[in-house]
Amino acid sequence: MAHDDALTLAGVIERQASERPDWVVLTVEGGGTRPDDTRTYAELWRRAHWLATGLRQQGIQRGQRVGSLMANHAEFVDLMVACSLLGAVLVPIDPRTRGDKLVYMLDAVECQGLVVADYALGELERARDRLRTVKWLAVLATDESPALPAHRSAHGAIAMADLLVQGPVGASLPGCAPDDPLELLYTSGTTGDPKAIVMTHRRYVTTVQSLPALFGFTAEDRLYSGLSLTHANAQLITLGVALVHAIPCVLSRRFTKSRLWSLTRHYGCTSFTLLGGMTTAIYAEPPRPDDADNPVRLIISAGMPAAIWRDFERRFRVDLLEFYGSAEGGLTVNPIGAGPVGSIGKPVPSLTYRIVDDQGIDVEPDAHGDRIGELLFQPIDGTPFKVAYHGNEEASRKKGEGGWLHMGDVVRADRDGWLYFMFRKGGGIRRNGDFIDPAFIEKVIAEDPAVDDVYVYGVASAKGGVGEKDVIAAVVPKPDSRHDFDIQRLFYQCRKRLEPNFVPSFIQVLEAIPKTASEKPLERLMIEYLKRNPDSVHCEIK
Repeated sequence: MAHDDALTLAGVIERQASERPDWVVLTVEGGGTRPDDTRTYAELWRRAHWLATGLRQQGIQRGQRVGSLMANHAEFVDLMVACSLLGAVLVPIDPRTRGDKLVYMLDAVECQGLVVADYALGELERARDRLRTVKWLAVLATDESPALPAHRSAHGAIAMADLLVQGPVGASLPGCAPDDPLELLYTSGTTGDPKAIVMTHRRYVTTVQSLPALFGFTAEDRLYSGLSLTHANAQLITLGVALVHAIPCVLSRRFTKSRLWSLTRHYGCTSFTLLGGMTTAIYAEPPRPDDADNPVRLIISAGMPAAIWRDFERRFRVDLLEFYGSAEGGLTVNPIGAGPVGSIGKPVPSLTYRIVDDQGIDVEPDAHGDRIGELLFQPIDGTPFKVAYHGNEEASRKKGEGGWLHMGDVVRADRDGWLYFMFRKGGGIRRNGDFIDPAFIEKVIAEDPAVDDVYVYGVASAKGGVGEKDVIAAVVPKPDSRHDFDIQRLFYQCRKRLEPNFVPSFIQVLEAIPKTASEKPLERLMIEYLKRNPDSVHCEIK
């Protein structure tokens, strides 16, 4: 099969390298401590060929899986394209993954080889003897670990640089077809073992082709992201849009809220994406006189709290476009100025939706015209929605049961059809019979100058009835405030500015809020820490 099919990643890069070879499409910024790493289309095409040749010499064949364990590096993109040229399947894994979870994620998809950044090598070596299928390791040398030969201590490891077998770009390689898998993208695993979503070339390319029209990107934009390329958001909205549409993008190795605005100024970035807790973390940064002095015109947000929406726009002089979706599919968009503040929008034109109760029955509007229930999607033409989790037929069946994509999220639809995210099914905070919107609590706490980050969640109430929860505010003090952090002042501010039901039951003080690769707070870990470290949890002194 030729690899230049327009609906494969290799086909996209081949066309771009032919039409605009010297176009710098990717910059991985150096963080002020190292040179930027860039790729033109021609460089990306050439390096992908060299790397594909090296992978083939390691025995990688079409359909086999190659894992990656690294933050955002230009070499990650080289590897994506190289796998496409071979018809191999990339399995990106968050480099922070540890222990049993790491072993599970590699073995569950039978990774044959693994490319690992040197800073993640130690944890991998501790798990190496338990891996059933990984036959070889290649180590990406960075400035974050001591100079190699650290990788020589790993079983059978080679340097990633040694995989670059230089030769003619036109060398014959197996290639792939549009419906072949490009990647296996793992879910966050916040509610159980992570599941590997099969992302085909066709779905990747066609999704990315549609995004500029939906989000309002133009050829004059320059995109930025600090989100991990192990997550669909950065893969599609930033990197994918850049590669397919020749809109240059800038990536950081990792998300950095303290350098976010200076990065946009330095590189002239006009748009970036924010997810969930990132919004409150950025809002919690101390206001600066130059907050509004930046080139950003558009922020693509998923989870911007309504409580800070307008304040965020005014403070940073930006427009917010809110969206909702998942790596499995489903997409809603609230265009700038179109829908109500706090709404995740309406489904894109290619999709229809239902809102159902726990029995799968469509919810009827209440007296206010609202419907509340789980959100389901299906293509507008009635084609059954099919979800493929690698090696997990039961989970695939449940996710696409009845031909509808079951999002697992509870939403509200108002009488005009605007949707509002409420909570993950099985989650939510109900207190004294009312559902609590954590965003209002987070806004009050984030505005305290001593707070660096905050996330509000619920745990089963020790005193309330079934389904009732205590409200926990997990708070990270700023480094210079940790020794004299005034917890009671936070309670006072909450009681002064919020209705009584919204005042936190407890404030949990943490050094950092644990988050997924997509910056989603991990409630499970915070609850575990709460149980193990009761001294970190404080109640209000009345």
